[in-house]
Amino acid sequence: MRSFTWLGLILFLVACTVEVSERRNTAVGYASGADLQSINPLVTVHPVAKAVQKHVLFLTLAVYDSTLRPVPRLASWTWSDDRTAMTLQIRPDIFWHDGVRTTATDVVWTLEMARRPETAYPRARDLAGISLIEAADSLEVRLQFERPQPIFPDVFTDLAILPAHLLETLEPSEIRTAPFNQTPVGNGPFEFVEYRPNQRWVFRRHDSFPADLGLPEVQQFAVVVVDEPATKLAALTSEELDFAGISPAHATFVEGDPRLRTIDYPIQFEYALIWNLRRSPFDDIRVRRALSMALDRQLIVAAYLYGFGSVAGGPVPPEHPWHVPVDQMPFDRAAAISLLEQAGWMMGSQGVRTRGSRSLSFDLLTVGSGDAPLAQLIQAQLRDIGVDVRIRLLELTGFLARAQAAERDFDALVIGIPGDWSLGYLAAMFGAIDPGPLAYPGYSSPEFDTAIRMAREAETEQDLKSAWADAQRILARDVPTTWLYHARGLQGVNGRIDNVDIDFRGELAGIASWRFRKRK
Repeated sequence: MRSFTWLGLILFLVACTVEVSERRNTAVGYASGADLQSINPLVTVHPVAKAVQKHVLFLTLAVYDSTLRPVPRLASWTWSDDRTAMTLQIRPDIFWHDGVRTTATDVVWTLEMARRPETAYPRARDLAGISLIEAADSLEVRLQFERPQPIFPDVFTDLAILPAHLLETLEPSEIRTAPFNQTPVGNGPFEFVEYRPNQRWVFRRHDSFPADLGLPEVQQFAVVVVDEPATKLAALTSEELDFAGISPAHATFVEGDPRLRTIDYPIQFEYALIWNLRRSPFDDIRVRRALSMALDRQLIVAAYLYGFGSVAGGPVPPEHPWHVPVDQMPFDRAAAISLLEQAGWMMGSQGVRTRGSRSLSFDLLTVGSGDAPLAQLIQAQLRDIGVDVRIRLLELTGFLARAQAAERDFDALVIGIPGDWSLGYLAAMFGAIDPGPLAYPGYSSPEFDTAIRMAREAETEQDLKSAWADAQRILARDVPTTWLYHARGLQGVNGRIDNVDIDFRGELAGIASWRFRKRK
């Protein structure tokens, strides 16, 4: 178990210029379950790394406000009348932390590098519809799109802009191993100080950052790698860390400490049962509906999540503005049994349903021991209707190999799915048009494909929302998977930090608003 002390924290806040007695009013320690590995937004998929990129070290072109509407950050913008062209106006008062001004050259270089296949930027597909990127002058960028854009491109709120003057000599194939990735130069509210692999990333406030963009009160910010939940909890309760993600089982313990509080908030993470529709009996919609109706998902939320979640009817949680209410499968054990009997599955002498010589049983794959209680709840509830579920616990590598291999060698998976609810996400997950690596095997729906195509071709926001709504309703009807619950994030926070509000934008989106409570 790792040991953390505030003396150790201060030692790695090497840029701290305040007296030791004042450090608790200036420095914040934030736990991450894994090393950020790279701070380069062109290559990173780690969620904490992405949050640090967007809200701490760099600037994106735009950010979302609390209502998930895009607002200017590095740039403002105007559209052409037909919304096929966008002009970005770069702020003139943004400088890289080495003193060089941020210009249109940086924006053009970043977008072009993200589009290069050799770079392998995870969201490169979201930039594929841009036909022209050019700098009109030092602070103006012109973009031309192949078709009208119904909404502001979400990727512009996600991809932080990088300093071309430090990276332009690199080939795309060199981006992933560039020294910059571990010694970055940013242009955001905090500048890089130190990185120690598998230990910490340290940043200090950049005092020249424009106040109207949010100059934080926090002077030092450290991301500390703590991979064991018990160690993380111990560091939080000993006040050696200020922010730490905690499990629902620990929430009551944290709340019982007057120095701490918990904050739960919506996140982009859903849990689901994925059925292999290439295999019987999951190719029968009556069976899929029956299995869904036999699950008391409200009990799962209460018993497994201690209430920190909500029952899911689809991939988009109700807090999100693009959520569409759908007809959720009710918990109805009698109706589930009736559907199974309609499909020919009758109760056998051993308490397991059979059809001919075959029993209604399947293997349920899950990752490690962490999700074992969830799998056991599912197993027990399906046993009540005569379904035999055999739980198979796999290491992550083995799990992904079974789930993602072309042959899709599994019956069913229970899995958490981080999603941005983008068109690419829905299309990839459900095999529409261009299936992704974890496409739901065996699902085929011309109606769903049409909804995705209509969404991609939409020229107005209303048309896009309408197509999205159709896609969500079709998935709810066809049950290619059983959505279990929408998870919620849960952070333990030291009470000395006030004004911490967390929403869909993530834990660090409001860092400029954090305030230190004065000690009495």
